[in-house]
This record gives sequence, C-alpha cells and structure tokens, in this order.
Amino acid sequence: MTEKRARGQAAESLARRHLEANGLRLLSQNWLCRRGELDLVMLDGDTVVFAEVRYRRHAGWGGALESVDARKREKLAYAAQQFLQQEPRWARYPCRFDVVAIDSMDGDTPPRLTWLKNAFDT
Repeated sequence: MTEKRARGQAAESLARRHLEANGLRLLSQNWLCRRGELDLVMLDGDTVVFAEVRYRRHAGWGGALESVDARKREKLAYAAQQFLQQEPRWARYPCRFDVVAIDSMDGDTPPRLTWLKNAFDT
C-alpha cells in the first residue's frame, strides 16, 4: 500500500469515527460503480448521507473543502443515483451530500476536521 493510500484510509477512518460519534450509522464504505466511488454512505435518522471525505496534507493547492469542485459533485451525484438504484430499500428515504474535510493530519498537530452538512445546497 502506498503512503498516499494509507493516509487516505486513515482520513476515511477518522471521518467515519467522527460521524458515528455524532449518531450516524454506516451503510456502506468505499462503494464503487463504473464512474465513481462513494467514500461513506451513512444513515442519519431517516436520511441517507453520502459523505465525501477529502484530505489535504498541505493547503498550497487549496484546502480539502475547496477540492470538491463541480466535476466532483457531478460524479458523486451519479454514484449516489447508482447506489439508490442498486440498493432500492434506501431509495424512498431523503438524501443529502456531506463533505468531511481533513487538513494537516501529519502527527505533529491534531487533524483539523470540518464536517459540512448539505454541502451541495447553494
């Protein structure tokens, strides 16, 4: 496993623990379809949450939160549609997209985690 992949998995694990500590329940992790991946699919009460986990080691190219651009949102929306088609028991529930952004997870300083609910509502 590459160092980058290991950091990504550590970030997803941190995000999952944070969401579960806030009452969300895991439905699926790293769900794949032909054109994308859903990092975490969680249940928040009766709402299906598609949580995108973004980690940035350095903010030089923009922070983790800023890295979710229009193209990424489109891919996530497509993957979520595929998930709901393949898992029809969740299709009747309300859905939302959250972003869990993690900056500076270098060991010297505690990671800075930002959880943005309804991240794509503008």
